[in-house]
Amino acid sequence: MDIASILGVFAGLGLVITSILLNSGLDLFWNAPSAMVVIGGTLAATFVAYPVNEVMRVMGLFMKVFLVKKTDLSELIDNMVMINNVARKGGILAIESKLKDVKHEFLEKGLQLTVDGKDEATVAALLKREIVQLQKSHKDGWEIFNEMGKYAPAFGMIGTLIGLVQMLADLADVGSVGPKMAVALITTFYGAVVANLFFIPMTVKLKRRSATDTLEMNLVLEGIMYIRKGVNPRFMKDVLENTVANILGKKVKKEDGGKGKKK
Repeated sequence: MDIASILGVFAGLGLVITSILLNSGLDLFWNAPSAMVVIGGTLAATFVAYPVNEVMRVMGLFMKVFLVKKTDLSELIDNMVMINNVARKGGILAIESKLKDVKHEFLEKGLQLTVDGKDEATVAALLKREIVQLQKSHKDGWEIFNEMGKYAPAFGMIGTLIGLVQMLADLADVGSVGPKMAVALITTFYGAVVANLFFIPMTVKLKRRSATDTLEMNLVLEGIMYIRKGVNPRFMKDVLENTVANILGKKVKKEDGGKGKKK
């Protein structure tokens, strides 16, 4: 579970609601037609812009913003180094007995292909294709959420214009102008909140998730290639850790009597 995302949403909503309560009541800021215009209009525009299957698939990524299974990269590297040691001592087929203990799905797939006798080029091509597919799925997700972040404020303005037209059509009752103007502006408020607290931040989060997942999968791909070639385990460990350090800007772990700890 991504605590930062959940905390951010609740903190944002909490600050908005608290600000409202300090000056008035929540009932003043609730208007069902306005919510329908913003939410319904945003979804309608999204379906116009993108195929239905892409939109439905991307909606599945919504939970990826809040639920994420984090991988300990140092542990992942250690596991691959251990498997490399097994392969160097007993041959590639010796790692088949270790597959049941591998918890990383992408690593298990690469090792299974290796045990099945697939050549290096085939294994690399299949794994790279899966990486590209993941990147495309994430890219589709953040592009759609980004567009929804644009549609929501636009439909907020549309709702406000509808309210203004209705207000100006009945100026005979001067006392109702203020309340009707307030209701008209509520739609713009909804559009701004939905866009800036949900859709736009989700775009940024999915981009970061994609970068993290891509790093992890490329790390596994590189590790599998080293295992196939029987590279020296210590060299393999140093290279993989340096790869992560160069990308993340920090070391995966520091040496501590042969047993590293994460920084």
